Amino acid sequence: MTSIPLLAVIVGWMVAGGSPGPATLAISGASMERGRMAGLALALGILVGSAIWGLAAALGFSALMFAHSWMFEVVRYAGAAYLLYLAIKSLRSALAPKPVALVHAANGRLFVKGLLIHLTNPKAILAWGSIYAIALPVTPEPALVWQLFVLLICASAFVFLGYAVLFSNPVIASGYRRAKRGFELVFGLLFGAASLKILTMRLDV
Repeated sequence: MTSIPLLAVIVGWMVAGGSPGPATLAISGASMERGRMAGLALALGILVGSAIWGLAAALGFSALMFAHSWMFEVVRYAGAAYLLYLAIKSLRSALAPKPVALVHAANGRLFVKGLLIHLTNPKAILAWGSIYAIALPVTPEPALVWQLFVLLICASAFVFLGYAVLFSNPVIASGYRRAKRGFELVFGLLFGAASLKILTMRLDV
């Protein structure tokens, strides 16, 4: 590792992962609306998506994407489009709400939703590439790379699955049901803002 303490790297990673964004927003929404198992399914999808980008960065794929910027642009526009789709879906739900019992979705579909959220998030690629560059020496031993990968995925699991457990709490879920339209409106606006942010982000390499 570099001179940066490993604990500081992991804590910083968890703080960044737990900050408001498309992943945490989707997990909290699914957990409040559909319950703990639904939230965990979506969180697992996001976690697998994160692991895929982590492995890709460890194997040098992120560097390949930066060298061929069109690959990064494909992911960027796909991510913006998917978040815009989620924004429209949430806003439509806010304007024409259905009873909570009628908006059930299979956990398998929620897993895929979480996976797509992270696979189409260009910031996830940047995050993994950056954390390796910060936490590892210039020419790291492979064992160090995989050690860091495992530690960071475990930290991500704690954050994402923790969100699902926290927001599926009966008290929080009950509050969601009472103010469902307001939550859906906020979710729609935040997903839309995230889509716009991805479209306007600049890649400096």
